[in-house]
Amino acid sequence: MKSQYFLAKTDPETYSVQQFLTEKETEWDGVRNAQALRAIRLMKPGDRVFVYHSMKEAAVVGLAEVVSEPAPASNDSALWSVRLKFLSLLEPPVSLKEIKTSQLFDDWALVRQSRLSTMTAPGEFVAWMRKKFPTGTI
Repeated sequence: MKSQYFLAKTDPETYSVQQFLTEKETEWDGVRNAQALRAIRLMKPGDRVFVYHSMKEAAVVGLAEVVSEPAPASNDSALWSVRLKFLSLLEPPVSLKEIKTSQLFDDWALVRQSRLSTMTAPGEFVAWMRKKFPTGTI
């Protein structure tokens, strides 16, 4: 089965991609929005997740892999979480400004719903990112 791609946002002051790089694996939780929770429940082991720094930088900064089935979060059973394994930094980061300027993804939740924390990533975005990182990172 082909891997799906998602995007998960984090405030770098709360949990940065550098911290994720150091820890190598993390429980991705703290998501409260119903639409974002649906995205987490769709994740399967082997799926890939673009890690996105929100706030000042607003950029896709890393790539992770889902390593667990979605489950109720350990800190709140009303919420769901998955375990993610760090794969790589994306250098240079791909800024939200660059994504918006391309005008290729105007219908994507990242562009339309700026506060949505976790979402599926469209195949067109994955293909676009593969062109930016042709070394097989994506």
